[in-house]
Amino acid sequence: MEDTSENKDDLIKKRPSKHICAGLLAHVDAGKTTLSEGILYLGGSIRDMGRVDHGDAFLDTYEMERERGITIFSKQAVMKWKDMELTLLDTPGHVDFSAEMERVLQVLDYAVLVISGADGVQGHTVTLWRLLKRYGVPVFLFVNKMDREGTDRDALMAELKNRLDEGCTDFERISDGEPDALESLAVCDDEMLDEYLETGEISSDTLRRVVAERKVFPCWFGSALRAEGITELLDGIREYSVCPEYPEAFGAKVYKIARDPQGNRLTYLKVTGGDLKVKETLPGIGGKVNQIRIYSGDKYELAQNAQAGMVCAVTGLEGTYPGQGIGAESDSDIPVLEPVLTYRIELPEECDVHAMLLNLRQLEEEEPELHIVWAEETQEIHIQLMGEVQTEVLQHLIKERYGVLTEFREGRIIYKETIAGPAEGVGHFEPLRHYAEVHLLLEPGERGSGMQFASECSEDILDRNWQRLILTHLDEKEHRGVLTGSALTDVRITLISGRAHQKHTEGGDFRQATYRAVRQGLMKARSVLLEPYYDFRMELPMENVGKAMNDIQRMNGTFSGPETEGELAVLTGSAPVSEMRGYQKEFAAYTGGFGRMFCTLKGYDICHNAEEVVAEIGYDPESDLENTADSVFCAHGAGFIVPWYQVEDHMHVESPLKHTSEQAEGGEQRRSAKAAAVRAASRKIELTQEELDAIYVRTPDPVRRNVSSTPVKVSSDQADERRKMRQDETSDRKNMPSGKRKKPDGEEYLLVDGYNIIFAWDELRELSEIDLAAARGKLADILCNYQGYRKCTLILVFDAYKVEGNPGEISKYHNIHIVYTKEAETADQYIEKTVRKISRNHHVVVATSDALEQVIILGQGAHRMSAAGLKEEVELALKEIRGEHLGRGDILRTYLFDYLEDDTAKEMEQVRLGRKNWTV
Repeated sequence: MEDTSENKDDLIKKRPSKHICAGLLAHVDAGKTTLSEGILYLGGSIRDMGRVDHGDAFLDTYEMERERGITIFSKQAVMKWKDMELTLLDTPGHVDFSAEMERVLQVLDYAVLVISGADGVQGHTVTLWRLLKRYGVPVFLFVNKMDREGTDRDALMAELKNRLDEGCTDFERISDGEPDALESLAVCDDEMLDEYLETGEISSDTLRRVVAERKVFPCWFGSALRAEGITELLDGIREYSVCPEYPEAFGAKVYKIARDPQGNRLTYLKVTGGDLKVKETLPGIGGKVNQIRIYSGDKYELAQNAQAGMVCAVTGLEGTYPGQGIGAESDSDIPVLEPVLTYRIELPEECDVHAMLLNLRQLEEEEPELHIVWAEETQEIHIQLMGEVQTEVLQHLIKERYGVLTEFREGRIIYKETIAGPAEGVGHFEPLRHYAEVHLLLEPGERGSGMQFASECSEDILDRNWQRLILTHLDEKEHRGVLTGSALTDVRITLISGRAHQKHTEGGDFRQATYRAVRQGLMKARSVLLEPYYDFRMELPMENVGKAMNDIQRMNGTFSGPETEGELAVLTGSAPVSEMRGYQKEFAAYTGGFGRMFCTLKGYDICHNAEEVVAEIGYDPESDLENTADSVFCAHGAGFIVPWYQVEDHMHVESPLKHTSEQAEGGEQRRSAKAAAVRAASRKIELTQEELDAIYVRTPDPVRRNVSSTPVKVSSDQADERRKMRQDETSDRKNMPSGKRKKPDGEEYLLVDGYNIIFAWDELRELSEIDLAAARGKLADILCNYQGYRKCTLILVFDAYKVEGNPGEISKYHNIHIVYTKEAETADQYIEKTVRKISRNHHVVVATSDALEQVIILGQGAHRMSAAGLKEEVELALKEIRGEHLGRGDILRTYLFDYLEDDTAKEMEQVRLGRKNWTV
């Protein structure tokens, strides 16, 4: 890289009033790099337009990028267009490097999404669109390669609206003032529609607002290679973008770590508040700012300070990482895209494996998704990657930087684990002069929710500082499951109790107790193995559809279609990554090259061959001493280890989830009472899996809950005899719901899962197939009658978690309350949250036929009622109403005495006869 040695002091002073940071994103081969060349050329930043096929593109600075013709690392360029300064961030388009692209999204003001006019909306394009939505980035679209024969502008516009968003709008038609185009645009926003109806026009200020709010997505068409349509795109960005307002307090967001040819560590960041100065020490960051570099391609200029909105590279900082927030800026969420394959690195015999491990750790700083793992047992280095192209690039990078030729052996699928039901985990750590005990509630989360940590422990029981420390320890480690030792995910862990010693407790004691509590809870819970899935889209000749469908079924995938698009058939669906690896080559072969297949990572779901995988990996959780579930107690001045299955018998703090059951006549022993409670609970859950599946299939946007039958594997060579002895002791504990807390008398509440009931009652289900709103209204009317007779507080809850931007709604309908959940909150989550809040002081019943939800409800201290049970209750109430009010015989007149209770009627009769005075 070239240091111009020219300080960029004047850069800040000369900055135009409008500064925008925009990123270029695209599916591979859509022409994104060519577009960046055209933008920089027309903006006067470069003298000649480079070409990917000539290997001289300005932003493709890495040797392998020029050799392969793809972008591997994100690059920066600064240019001016009229009175606007534009920081352009070019991102990789290949799916193997999509994690690099995702890191850039967190610092963008706007994005330019490039679509190939020859190929239309491709698989990875949809993934990019979802990511832009997740990060809330406004988008301009440029449809490239319109000079190709056969491109149809109207058809492409229709595809953008259908597959991306109805807000995609051809702004060339808007600029021409076409009435039909303006009318179609106006309906994207209520205020904009009112303005159009009043004036017949839409102002630029309004357009800037709706673009920034992601309600409208301007589109331009052209050819980057011929520099057609680029000027209109740049004018559009200048006209319809808004410069963000930044706070005065200093803040910055790190999005990339790299090293220059001299080995200097570079922290790429965007200043999001205040300004950054050379020689400044940043809060909470090691080192001080030595240089501020403003890059354009592989060249840079030095600046003495960087104002809010600027993107720069800083030297001198240590310990920074992508996604880190500095100063007033908060850290970013965990990235969505993550590697799904793990490889074993083979090194030459003469290479020092430990020295290479340190080198690879340095690479991991720059590419966090690599996940370098040291396998102590086999003395091997494992690495996680997205695909084969990334392995080749990494090999080249290691050879270039460290002079070592490495080999990557066959990748293994990265599995994850979760749980299918709630469980309490207890950890106790009490060697001599140490003390800590932790009680955790482990609950399954929604698929894709990751790990969530919370505390519901009273400060009277455990001081707030200790609670914060426990939550920190939960978050600082990647917890391993007990089936295969894979990473734990989609689990909510709640601190419910604990104890510290006034004199002997130290911070490290709670770390040990917390880790052991998580592990002990997992050993008792029903574990579920998850594997990654691909979403695919196959476009192929009609004669090949039969084979494709058979292949998908063979790969344990699901699909919809086929649909016809022109002369091709289209199949869409999902399948396990483990089955689809390498299938693209086979697909290309049997379609004769006429088929196209796009795969994007969908996420994790139930493993299709869990038992086979568990047996193959052969993980023994009880032999994993680094992740032990056993606890340490103290007696007679010495510590001793208590196995995980006996910890409850030794713990010092009583479980907040202590089970209760009705006492049998003559008294029963504690174990018998517990077993009776388990049997009673299991008798009440009577729905078959087929019935549950039928309910979820009919529920709008259902969140499926899959319960694996795979048992927790805890075997070892020495464990057989011990397991036999503890089988009776632990079977109740493993299968028992999380118990009921005894509650004082109070107001009665009935919470009803609306859609669950609708699709469980035949008459409502049939009505919902015609009109879902009518089914909701009928259920509400039925429950109004029921509440009027039973006199409980009735809350009817409907899922609305898929409605974008929905803040949630609570309304009163006659004598009941109706709740529509907010975005990203399911009815289950709302009900569980409400039960936790009110069950301590009130009698709470939840009506649902979700078997897993019923178990969770029991654990929260509420009663539960199935859909069939609620129907019986409603019918019984109706009979009683008719019996009381309609069973009095036919009468021609209505008399007050006919509707009074017997005692009141007798008293009023005495008053009528004058035998008793009426007093108030």
